[in-house]
Amino acid sequence: METNYTIHKYQPSFKSQWDTFVRSSKNGTFLFERDFMEYHQDRFEDASCLVINGKKLVAVFPANINEGAVYSHQGLSYGGLVIQADLKFSEYLSIFKALLQELEKESIGELFLKEIPSFYCEVPSEESSYLLFLLKANCYRVDLGMVVDYSKLIPFSRTRKRGITRAKEAGLVIKEETDFETFWNEILVPNRATIHQVKPTHVLEEIKLLHSRFPERIKQFNCYYKGDIVAGATLFITQTTVHVQYAAANELRQELGSLDLLFDTLIPIFKDKQYFSFGISNEAQGTKLNEGLNYWKESFGARGFVHRFYSIKTANYKLLNSVLI
Repeated sequence: METNYTIHKYQPSFKSQWDTFVRSSKNGTFLFERDFMEYHQDRFEDASCLVINGKKLVAVFPANINEGAVYSHQGLSYGGLVIQADLKFSEYLSIFKALLQELEKESIGELFLKEIPSFYCEVPSEESSYLLFLLKANCYRVDLGMVVDYSKLIPFSRTRKRGITRAKEAGLVIKEETDFETFWNEILVPNRATIHQVKPTHVLEEIKLLHSRFPERIKQFNCYYKGDIVAGATLFITQTTVHVQYAAANELRQELGSLDLLFDTLIPIFKDKQYFSFGISNEAQGTKLNEGLNYWKESFGARGFVHRFYSIKTANYKLLNSVLI
């Protein structure tokens, strides 16, 4: 089999080919499509590339360059080589080696990679974890994400169940909406400022733009009490997983049980998926865990998956030369 892998820098003329490949891959999500990646292109210097074998596209690599190092895109939650399900491991090894060789040739000494959490992959896709071991990569960060597995649902805690009862008795109503402005301005931004002293990753105009590009992948659900919004959740929906990108409630959340009812409603809605992800509760580059926030996620039946971050010396591609016997 011919294995003449060549690395091509991404150009706008490749957009259709890139997006088609991502949609049919075994480990890609809509975050890797160019319309998502480029919503904040003014903040990142793109270094994405395509891997070609002969005339066939066999992998894409979403990436940016920053201070002389390449990252599996700092503007995305995860990344790495995106491949098809029929790609064999020996081919994957050769592709990864070719990528590292090309980066070293361009005087890039280090590659930083955020692995794609396994629950986003449609079929097993942990080839990179093995290669990172062989490459003596440095695992410099690990985050803990909380995920509900639909194949083995764990009952909500008694606290959550009591909250659901309060919410139903109070007559709270859950609505799916295409308007993000009410949640952003009345709930999310004030909540983040007061409780966490931070701003949402996406400003309102960005999330509206992304929703216009991916209306079936980004959804908003709000919770109302007597006609007023009291809570909401913004969801990113992939082939396998519903991810809670944002969730927040006003100061009445304990009294009303608004978030309890919201997730009691949302989790069953997406039972055709494999996982419902509440995301991470880490701080300080993964070295600290917000115990209260993590416990709250566990109380909905979520349990832990890890998300690993690596740095790789590009010159270490030589370590792959004698792996296969």
